[in-house]
Amino acid sequence: MSLLNTLNLTYPIIQAPMAGATTPELAATVSNFGGLGSLGAGMTAPDVLDSQIDTIKALTDRPFMVNLMVLSEQESSSFDTAMPTWLSQYYEDNDIEVTLPEHPAQNFVDQLQVLYNNPVPVASFTFGIISAEQVQRLQSVGTRVIGTANHPLEAKAWNDIGADAVCVQGVEAGGHRGGWLPQSETDPLGLLTLISQTRACTDIPLIAAGGIMTGENIKAVQAVGAELAQMGTAFLTTDQCGINDTYKQALIEASQGARSSETRLTRLFSGKLARGLLNDYLRDFAQFESADALPPYPQLNAMTKFMRADATKRLDAEHLSLWAGQGVTLVRDESTDTLLTRLIKDL
Repeated sequence: MSLLNTLNLTYPIIQAPMAGATTPELAATVSNFGGLGSLGAGMTAPDVLDSQIDTIKALTDRPFMVNLMVLSEQESSSFDTAMPTWLSQYYEDNDIEVTLPEHPAQNFVDQLQVLYNNPVPVASFTFGIISAEQVQRLQSVGTRVIGTANHPLEAKAWNDIGADAVCVQGVEAGGHRGGWLPQSETDPLGLLTLISQTRACTDIPLIAAGGIMTGENIKAVQAVGAELAQMGTAFLTTDQCGINDTYKQALIEASQGARSSETRLTRLFSGKLARGLLNDYLRDFAQFESADALPPYPQLNAMTKFMRADATKRLDAEHLSLWAGQGVTLVRDESTDTLLTRLIKDL
């Protein structure tokens, strides 16, 4: 049975679960259209996640997906690295008050419990891998399980524990890279290479992500072995997306030539590699980019939050994480429905 049928979708389109950018309304709009809408819930407190799932269920009776970030108890609970001197200096120079939270991230086990208690049609995972027992427990409450991979070995690992599908994310993709093995960092693979290499080592159904912006792109990834396309950047500038206006404007300016559309993989915002538009922050602190010089994710993410909040308040795109994929020049300021209608015309 095809993944389209397994997930009960009309169109082979998944709206990527971008934490901090997705809303219940965006997910429901895409699902009601016949694609798979998603909620990026990796940074969401369990009680809020429970409420957001209820909201989506009230807005659509179609399948939708919730995405969580797989973090260990140790990773999510402790700050064991000092704030970098250059970042402390930035806060001092700009008179930004900093009070680190007790924990750098939400507790993954508590978030996962929400999905057991308030089951969703599809759950996807990034930044790590769950256990075969956790996969089975989700499937026992009617949830399809999708892993994320930047390397064929990661896709194979998801296949081995019984996941229903895996999203292979090429180096072109915006936002954080979802893999966890060192191989996915040392030699990042482009999407088409990643699909063909993954197809050679496992027959798990594949979802393609990275640089997909048009119906033609969707057909191209299907032609080489993916069944569905997951698209993030294309949805960022649509009306139902939850990003702030400064971020949205920067993306639109990049598409119109009013600012550089160059993107870069960086650890400077969060401690984990992620692709975003080049801005002053990435230029000014480029010398600290090496992994050895930075606190790991999610600690650095929690440390730079105050800079990003201040930049949001001041409408300053130069100190925001402007996550975007290499297809950013094709974004449009439009409604979510208009984008979807445009995509399916070419399928």
